[in-house]
Amino acid sequence: MTYAYFNGQFVPLDQAKVSIQNNTFQYGTGIFEGIRAYWNLEERQLYLFRMVEHYVRLLRNCRVLKLNIGKDEKELSEITLELLKRNHPETDTYIRPIAYVDSEGIGPKFIGYSAGFAMYTLPLGDYIDVSRGIKVGFSSWRRINDNSIPARCKVTGGYVNSALAKTEALEHGYDEAIFLTEKGFISEGSAENIFLIRGGKLITPALSEDILEGITRETVIELAREELGIETIERPIGRTELYVADEAFLCGTGAQVSPMIEVDKRPLGTGRIGPITSKIQALYFDVVKGKQKKYAHWLTPVY
Repeated sequence: MTYAYFNGQFVPLDQAKVSIQNNTFQYGTGIFEGIRAYWNLEERQLYLFRMVEHYVRLLRNCRVLKLNIGKDEKELSEITLELLKRNHPETDTYIRPIAYVDSEGIGPKFIGYSAGFAMYTLPLGDYIDVSRGIKVGFSSWRRINDNSIPARCKVTGGYVNSALAKTEALEHGYDEAIFLTEKGFISEGSAENIFLIRGGKLITPALSEDILEGITRETVIELAREELGIETIERPIGRTELYVADEAFLCGTGAQVSPMIEVDKRPLGTGRIGPITSKIQALYFDVVKGKQKKYAHWLTPVY
């Protein structure tokens, strides 16, 4: 991946740099996205998954931080396709766009500064090993509140909260952390939305529970309803409800669909990947790799 997009042009990756005086480097005043492109070996095609939806979300979130990057979702999509063609990966690939305060002024604010936009790509397999069940633990750190740093917006500085929880989880022998809100309800993982399965239904925290408005979350809800006939209930979820769930999984662009088999040293359900989670996971991978033509409108071919 030798090229990046930076300051309005495509440049060698090692030239895409900001100053140590950069405001976003100092204060975390940026908005980022994560987009996956999946390599279909049989078709020798790279498919971007729900690219436009990611850029609609990016621009929507930029409004919260008063960042105006001067581009719409169509222009951002064109930049992405050109960057991928220049790098020409033939493997699963991650795309990281970032809107940021590119001024070097001292002081955390969003007025009186200009905005920049950059993008790079990298090969990426599984952020979490989705072939096995993962072990999770509830974090002692609470999820950032919408009235402090909105988790729905993918604010760069807000991911200190995620890093603290993830580090604690790894040090305690878990694969991932589960956040609680300040009110004590389940929010999400360190960088993933969460679903429980009880009585054949999906249960997930509502958007009001300080969660990312996840595109993978939205995808799972639609696929479960349309292809499996499974209803999703969005509501507050208590901590111990995860202990007694039949199945549970995390999902996100990075995590994809990651089954959980243990929570706080307790087996979750049977302690093995459950049947509904397995069906959702298999369906999701078929869709993102272009094997479900019904959902071809979610895919953008690169080559």
